[in-house]
Amino acid sequence: MVTTSATSSIVTALGGGSGIDMTALANNLAEAQFAGRLSRIDSRSELLDRQVSAASTLKNQLMQLAASIGDRVRTGDLSSQPAIANGAVASVSRGVAAGSGSYSLEVTALATAQTLVRPAIASAITPVGAGTLTLRFGSFSAGTFTADPSRPAPTITLAAGATLSDAAAAINAAGAGVTAYVANGASGAQLVLKGSEGAANAFVLEASEDPANPGLAGLAWNGTPDPVRLVSAAGDAAFKLDGVAMTSKSNMIENAVPGLSLRLAGTNAGSPTTIRFSDPGSAVSTFMQDLTSALNELMTTLNAATNPQDGDLARDGGARALRSAFAQLASTSIMPNAATGEPRTLGELGLATNRDGTFRLDPARLTATIKASPDGVTAMFTAGIHGVFAAIDRLARNTSTTRNPGSLGGSLARFTAKQADLTAERSALADAQEALRAQLNKRFASADSRVGTSRSTLSFLQGQIDAWNAGRN
Repeated sequence: MVTTSATSSIVTALGGGSGIDMTALANNLAEAQFAGRLSRIDSRSELLDRQVSAASTLKNQLMQLAASIGDRVRTGDLSSQPAIANGAVASVSRGVAAGSGSYSLEVTALATAQTLVRPAIASAITPVGAGTLTLRFGSFSAGTFTADPSRPAPTITLAAGATLSDAAAAINAAGAGVTAYVANGASGAQLVLKGSEGAANAFVLEASEDPANPGLAGLAWNGTPDPVRLVSAAGDAAFKLDGVAMTSKSNMIENAVPGLSLRLAGTNAGSPTTIRFSDPGSAVSTFMQDLTSALNELMTTLNAATNPQDGDLARDGGARALRSAFAQLASTSIMPNAATGEPRTLGELGLATNRDGTFRLDPARLTATIKASPDGVTAMFTAGIHGVFAAIDRLARNTSTTRNPGSLGGSLARFTAKQADLTAERSALADAQEALRAQLNKRFASADSRVGTSRSTLSFLQGQIDAWNAGRN
């Protein structure tokens, strides 16, 4: 403390006390008492920091590798993606499953939504009467409407003075699957009602007028053929895939066939177009080169971390488990459901292990496997539970889990816990050191006071003796 130091300096300057800086002495003794233990904690903490860094680097490299392979398998050069020759007919996308081969597509009708338009009135704020409107859903057959009894028939209430805009807002608020808005056309304001795509989403609009406020019947439509009001009828999409006739209530058709989804956009009756899936086999050679390089980057990091002389993870069980997994990677079966003669291991795709644990690619073996079983090679690059991605992803997850104390993730959890323990131990030692310093400071201050008193007495006696001696002379 500044005050203590200043007081000590004043006392020393006046000749009081022992002349020794008791505060500095207390500090030095307290530091010396705990220096060895604090130094050992700092050394252990530095090692743990390096171990956490090394283990985290390995874990992150492996997780990034798995994520990269997943992206390439799902949407990149290793995925089998569909393409359509005539994009005006439909857009195509990959479905849940993996698709392959080619298909013909002929669209004869698009799915349509029913659209009703009310005759024009003066403006959107013109009163339209009061009462209730009821929407009924169903389908038309030969001009006759049949209501679907399983679907609710919402009733919309309009109060006296309700305008065309009020009617549109009330219909929208019902949330029944019909959208309403007011269009200001050349002839005036018109109420437009639009349903959902599909023949089963046709609708009629019934009106029950308030006799005191008539006019609401002008919004109703009971299904009578009326080309002026019925702008578009509800209808299903009709198309053929490989000559097989199909229908859909929507133009968006998920998994029309395994691995293929369609969004119909136009018709091409009599002129089928072709959909083809890309062949990812041509990208396998490039991928295997990339995989070998990525694995070797990982092995460089792992070899440095487990070096017996100076590796921070030389004695770590999680790092050794990862090394063991890498040693078995090329020979492990990743396609247990493969048919006889089809590839099952990364080794059959040319991946080989060197004596130091690093990897190399055998192009000749890879080429031979692709030539002998192209479909089997393609099957290894899917996002399913088996294959290249599943094997690397499983390895990454097993390595990262904290539930297995023998994994790298388990080691990281253990290192982190030890760091917390050391932090707590260092804090406790710091508190003990401060307590000792305060105790020594108090003791030394008392001793210094007693020494000062003794020195004053000695000085007084010395003065008296000197005076007596001078008197005798």
